[in-house]
Amino acid sequence: MTSINRDFPASAWTGRDDGPGPEHARWHSVIGPLAGTPGVALLGFASEEGVRRNNGRLGAAEGPAAIRSALASLAVHDGIPRYDAGTITVEGEDLEGGHDALSDAVAELSRAGHLVVVLGGGHETAYGTHRGLREGLGAAPTIVNLDAHFDLRAAERPSSGTPFRQLAELAGPEFSYAVLGISRPNNTRALFDTAVELGVRVVTDEELMSLSPAQAAEQALQAVAGHEHIHLSIDLDVLPADIAPGVSAPAAFGVDMPRIQAITRALAATGRLRLIDVVELNPRFDVDARTARAAARLIEDAVHALPR
Repeated sequence: MTSINRDFPASAWTGRDDGPGPEHARWHSVIGPLAGTPGVALLGFASEEGVRRNNGRLGAAEGPAAIRSALASLAVHDGIPRYDAGTITVEGEDLEGGHDALSDAVAELSRAGHLVVVLGGGHETAYGTHRGLREGLGAAPTIVNLDAHFDLRAAERPSSGTPFRQLAELAGPEFSYAVLGISRPNNTRALFDTAVELGVRVVTDEELMSLSPAQAAEQALQAVAGHEHIHLSIDLDVLPADIAPGVSAPAAFGVDMPRIQAITRALAATGRLRLIDVVELNPRFDVDARTARAAARLIEDAVHALPR
């Protein structure tokens, strides 16, 4: 069963208040319910069924609330409208119903001209978000996935390990996918072979860490060259475990924040970014909200880098 609450979650947006006026603005003071002016629209996807099917650590369904809490008191230095479109919650094993509701919501928001930011949830989130973006735009966006894992597994049932294999089957020859941050020891040779077969652009964690942040950003920009629409998927397990302990599969090596930030900002600055999903936050295993704070910072970095 899937429950849908598209009301503005006012109780989630509280935080430090230094006074009135834009000079004191923070996320909690400027975000509001959906309105007609295009802006940034947050949407929660409280799901961990895909993680359960993938034999991961449960708790990702609590991610959207934790990210909102971490965002609430971040200072705002721009006039970009910020909205919260509520949360879709997957209850029990109804991941497929959750994907349908998520796709419908993302399609609606993208048609309205918003940059859609989906707060996951396990990485199963990406199938529903991308399918909805395709429907909303009537076009095939390219995907940049910041992730230690390909998530290209073949399985009888969709899971957090299958979303990009599902999207490859959905898109056919239009499938365009780059994954930056891959951990070679944590992906089998079969997955690397699948990536080659599907024409996936691959940059490993070690390769990214050998580059400067600007060079890492250039890798992402090369991946999206010639594409009108970009979907950025950020799996927080791409970050090192000391920065992101609160994930299903913490990284022993990982890619540090300066490089992930540089990539995120560069893609946002193109003006072609249509969708971000931030996934795999597991608050049950977080330490001092480090992972939630990292997620919030990357979202704020992306929003502040948007052309205006």
